[in-house]
Amino acid sequence: MFGFLKKPSTEGETPVDIKGAAPTWRERLKAGLARTRSQFGGKLKSIFARGKVDDELLEDLETLLLTSDIGIEATEHLLQELKRRAKAGKLETPEAIQQALADALHELLLPLEKPLNVSGHHPYIIMIAGINGAGKTTSIGKLAKYFQSHGKSVLLAAGDTFRAAAREQLMTWGERNNVTVISQESGDPAAVIFDAIGAARARGIDIVLADTAGRLPTQLHLMEEIAKVRRVIQKAEPSGPHETLLVLDANIGQNALAQVKAFDKAIHVTGLVVTKLDGTAKGGVLAAIARQSPKPVRFIGIGEGIDDLRPFVARDFVDAMFE
Repeated sequence: MFGFLKKPSTEGETPVDIKGAAPTWRERLKAGLARTRSQFGGKLKSIFARGKVDDELLEDLETLLLTSDIGIEATEHLLQELKRRAKAGKLETPEAIQQALADALHELLLPLEKPLNVSGHHPYIIMIAGINGAGKTTSIGKLAKYFQSHGKSVLLAAGDTFRAAAREQLMTWGERNNVTVISQESGDPAAVIFDAIGAARARGIDIVLADTAGRLPTQLHLMEEIAKVRRVIQKAEPSGPHETLLVLDANIGQNALAQVKAFDKAIHVTGLVVTKLDGTAKGGVLAAIARQSPKPVRFIGIGEGIDDLRPFVARDFVDAMFE
């Protein structure tokens, strides 16, 4: 039996500061990356205090970059860039050295900054995957709110039929966002998504957000199942899915790279959603992704609020790490 939910709600709206306007996204991002900045940006000042890019500075910086989950390849790249910029620009102050590193990190992350363009297909089908606990279902609710705020109609497909709580959670998000949810109490997840696409087409919906059950890359039978879900989507809409998002928990650090590679092999990941950046000091993992598995980071999450998921902007992210 299919369930349809569509109820208005005002829950989850961004609270307004009692002194005036609500904080800007840059301010919220800076607050959200406080742990990463404390681990990374806070220690840079002592390293750069000598005001000279020498072997001792580079050795200390290498240790800091590696312990900030930036990864070996990205660390080597940033160190080489800093040495090159120091030689070319004669960096002689702590401020100049830090700005050179920030600029090098920005250049490394910039290719990941590719906002999701949902035009060109109607409905635009977004398949969403990830391991259990990554924040997948919550991210779907936040994505629904984001697309609605940009004038798009949204339908949710409760394709996680293994975990009853996932379906209930998605239906709650549907109520909060006044969005229809297509679900089954049990059954084939691919069938739920297939029917959701048909319902979206019949109703003229702009975007379908299709949830899938959480799974580990090592669970080969489940990875094959999610590949089947993708194939069924293509039967419902030959051009789909138009975006395949992998949700990553920033707390896992370097393990994110293995997840990207495994899910990409199974379902051809086209973009990433990096969640829980506010609860970790491992925000540097985005640099590792940029160097070793450069999938576009479509959205980042820095809180539990419904508006705390936004498109990734490299300059804003780097500034929040350093300031």
